[in-house]
Amino acid sequence: MITKKYRIADTVFAISSIYENVHTFCADYLTSEPAEIFIIITQADITLEREKAARQNALQNRPPQRFPDSYLEELAVYRKIAERMPNYDTLLFHGSVVAVDGLGYLFTAKSGTGKSTHTKLWMDCFGPRAMMVNDDKPLLHMEDTGVTVYGTPYNGKHRRGSNIAVPLKALCILTRAETNWIHPIQMNQAYATLLQQVYRPADPQAMRKTLSLLDQLAERVPLYLLGCNLAPDAAYVSYKGMQN
Repeated sequence: MITKKYRIADTVFAISSIYENVHTFCADYLTSEPAEIFIIITQADITLEREKAARQNALQNRPPQRFPDSYLEELAVYRKIAERMPNYDTLLFHGSVVAVDGLGYLFTAKSGTGKSTHTKLWMDCFGPRAMMVNDDKPLLHMEDTGVTVYGTPYNGKHRRGSNIAVPLKALCILTRAETNWIHPIQMNQAYATLLQQVYRPADPQAMRKTLSLLDQLAERVPLYLLGCNLAPDAAYVSYKGMQN
């Protein structure tokens, strides 16, 4: 086993893996601090990830794929992290987060809708004022005064992200539209999407905590619905609409 420690979302994990790939993947988060959580991967964890991937492909009518064990181990590590994080008032969320002037904006939607394309427009529009926080699986920490969003090693196939933490200014559900528009929405309008996009732990107690944290997220961060045609001015329209 290979064991190294990483600080992710202000929590230190000791990760013991079979393959080196996990540690290459997490290298930007390496630390020598004492560990709070210990993650140990076995071959059974890798087999479970393979079975989950096969079921997902079948549900989406995609051809079978043969993933290497080293890749599946990376997934197994993050699944174990996500299972534990609700105990630290933290959620794993599927979305793309960009920061402008030190404040984070999270865009979420079904895969293929254009989250990554939209946040890239923000990077182009705002230049040095903007920074990618995470393009796939950020961690959201609930606090009394708001929500902090953290970059993680799991930042999408294009590896767009940073080891930073910023206050979350707004959460936006992205949809495709012929013209660009944005308006605020209430929790009851957003809940189905938020529930779909948050990581849902297998442990019942952790799941109950996740639902409570999801309610806190909606209470502490403004929610928006964005119609987007992915033209360059979509970045400015969405940014301006989330400043009130």
